[in-house]
Amino acid sequence: MTAVPTPHEWWTSAVVYQVYPRSFADSNGDGTGDICGIIAHLDHLVALGVDALWISPWYPSPLADGGYDVSNYCDINPDFGTLDDADALVARAHELGLRVIVDLVPNHSSQEHPWFKDALAAPPGSPERDRYIFRDGRGSHGEFPPNNWPSVFGGSAWQRVIEPDGTPGQWYLHLFDISQPDWNWENPEVVAEFDRVLRFWFDRGVDGFRIDVANSMVKESGLPDLPENAQVGELVADSPMWDQPGLASIQRRWRAIADEYANSPEGPRMFVAEAYLPHDRLVRYLESDRLHTSFNFEFLLSAWSARSLRTTITDSLAAHESVGASATWVLGNHDNFRPVSRYGKEISGLDFSDPAAGHVTFHGTPTDVALGRRRARAAVMLELALPGCAYIYQGEELGLPEVEDLPDDVLQDPTWERSGHTDRGRDGCRVPIPWRGSEPPYGWSSTSDTWLPMPHTWADWTVEAEQDDPSSFLTLYRALLAERRSNPALGTGTMTWDASSEDVLDFSREPGFRCVVNFGDDPVVVEPDKIIVASTYLETHDGRACVGRDQAVWLRV
Repeated sequence: MTAVPTPHEWWTSAVVYQVYPRSFADSNGDGTGDICGIIAHLDHLVALGVDALWISPWYPSPLADGGYDVSNYCDINPDFGTLDDADALVARAHELGLRVIVDLVPNHSSQEHPWFKDALAAPPGSPERDRYIFRDGRGSHGEFPPNNWPSVFGGSAWQRVIEPDGTPGQWYLHLFDISQPDWNWENPEVVAEFDRVLRFWFDRGVDGFRIDVANSMVKESGLPDLPENAQVGELVADSPMWDQPGLASIQRRWRAIADEYANSPEGPRMFVAEAYLPHDRLVRYLESDRLHTSFNFEFLLSAWSARSLRTTITDSLAAHESVGASATWVLGNHDNFRPVSRYGKEISGLDFSDPAAGHVTFHGTPTDVALGRRRARAAVMLELALPGCAYIYQGEELGLPEVEDLPDDVLQDPTWERSGHTDRGRDGCRVPIPWRGSEPPYGWSSTSDTWLPMPHTWADWTVEAEQDDPSSFLTLYRALLAERRSNPALGTGTMTWDASSEDVLDFSREPGFRCVVNFGDDPVVVEPDKIIVASTYLETHDGRACVGRDQAVWLRV
């Protein structure tokens, strides 16, 4: 059900580990993770068995939005290290056989970016302002925003500025935080600047870019109002804010730049898009002359349900096949509730078999962590058995839960303030990860004053505690990734659904591989002629091995 890649297309079957640099490892004891901390723990990624790492933004930034407010795209945040440190990380990762993907944030910059400061100092209509999206306000004195667009983080998407003469003036667009003014992608200077940014990092050996909100840079001409009472979560399709036709020319331009490096010593370069879109719209980005891959967020957002997951897997593979692209599966990231906690909720996600499925809120609802851990183990077995590429967010390999009880006064996600303290935001999945020991900071730093506090209940979930435990998440992940590397049926290829009850996902991949995930109460018998490759847990009924509820097994046929 997917296209067969040429040998150099490493991204079609790779397993990529996401590093959130602020929370991965602190090498100098200042309470913030850094590049040297990443270098010091690359051996963990090698032992885990991944093929690449994706590093969330490491650029200079005021960190108003966790680094997604960039003030310089061609340098390193001093809190994280230096350009020399970045070069050393890329070099060491390549020595270890790991590729390196970094973040590109092309929709907006930080308000601290020199070009935005120039824009604020320049008059309306100036070339400096044209690099961003400035507009006169509505009303007799320009006192109302230019249109009714909302910010993703809450409130209006427009902020009025004080002009150099001290009077209230124009408004600038920020689809996200006030500190993140949107670039004007109709301006050739902006286009050329991002060409320069791509080449700057490709020339330093970086293997690819993850494109932040890849469906957002281009806005509909004229910036028309949204329908009255429209909600941000409903604005993905047919919206003047998202997924505009003009994105195609940008993507083709970037693909041409990446293709310039196809024969470089480091090998070909790639892009992976972050775009929350239906499958039929998403795969347009993956046409042969556009981007290489895009995250499958329906898989992440799906409820723990055989029917929902079967629907989104089937639809995704069919859509990707239509453009000859490989699917990219993901269970979590720095923007979403961790799988262990999400799957432990009574409502664990959206039902994609129901066209009327709507928004789900996880904050404030009870969590059965034991249930969530059981389901998360089965979920990764499903993810890593599917055709295509897979991403792992740091801490998933340890089974870390969402930290749902962070004190209000430590929350840093801008959503918390912009929602009027009604949405706690994403800090709960960004807490530093534990390496060793029995108390915070668990070997993560030499100080316990970490940028977000670490729970006192994580001693059993450190890398040190799990690495020799045969029942741990880490042991399961290592076993699955080792099998994936050695088994020719896994990675890129095709799959076939096998006959099963509606509460079971059962599929085969050639040569001779089968995955079974049971969502129902009735146990699924493992035939005696099948070799068990890996499993979450197998029950025994009448002397026969069976897959119980919320369990999974990999079989060799």
